[in-house]
Amino acid sequence: MAVQVVGRSLMTSDLTPHQAKSVGAGGWVVSFLPGRTLTTEQATAALQAAEAVAAVNVLAGRVGLTAMETVGLATQEAPWGEPDCDGGLRRFWRRGRADR
Repeated sequence: MAVQVVGRSLMTSDLTPHQAKSVGAGGWVVSFLPGRTLTTEQATAALQAAEAVAAVNVLAGRVGLTAMETVGLATQEAPWGEPDCDGGLRRFWRRGRADR
């Protein structure tokens, strides 16, 4: 993932066509969030999210799904119960379930 700032006024990515443009005073507008003014950190995160969606779209296509279908299905309760693993995945799994 490679979000780059061009001339302090434009953020681009080599993985998505979306961009962010500086609107002055530290504010940025992202192409897929029109009407919202974001901080530099927020605009960078938005473009990174767009990059992640592009990656999911490629992977989803390999199993015959759209990115939206894949995300929707992957965020549902797992039918086999909680995975038996150590470390961060278990914490993520529990946090994700508790947030619903």
